[in-house]
Amino acid sequence: MESRAKLFGHAIHPMLIVFPLGLLATAVIFDVIYLFTGNAEPVTFSYWAIAAGVVGGLLAALFGFWDWLHIPGGTRAKGVGLWHGGGNVVVVALFIVAWLLRRGASGPEYRPDGLPFILEVIGVLLALVTGWLGGELVERLRVGVDDGAHLDAPSSLSRRPASERGGYSEPGPPR
Repeated sequence: MESRAKLFGHAIHPMLIVFPLGLLATAVIFDVIYLFTGNAEPVTFSYWAIAAGVVGGLLAALFGFWDWLHIPGGTRAKGVGLWHGGGNVVVVALFIVAWLLRRGASGPEYRPDGLPFILEVIGVLLALVTGWLGGELVERLRVGVDDGAHLDAPSSLSRRPASERGGYSEPGPPR
């Protein structure tokens, strides 16, 4: 099932998810550095990385939701997509709460002491699960994959259909 929201022939949702995942995970890493070293410099970056990651996550969610709406009902993909999207909503919510709690922290450093850090760690662990579910959607259930995809498909920029055969021929029955 091909993605409904594309840019230059590629699904937009998987292009966008790398930003929030990277920003939110990096924020937690910088907070761990702070907790082990006591150096407050990384927490300012972490605080703003969470803000940017939340914005990026919400943007990616819009395109993911659009694609999910077009998955046929009654399929395993629809259910996996619901868990994937719903879990990621929880991830973003955990980071929003952590960010707001840090905002009220004393001092300009936005220190992640206590509950904010716990919420961030839970959010990153949950993101590992929801990321796996996203992989299941694409790799196993072929959601978002061009219906004619094959190893020698022409470039999406060529405007030729992916189903057009190239020089490589896979063993087995013809497509």
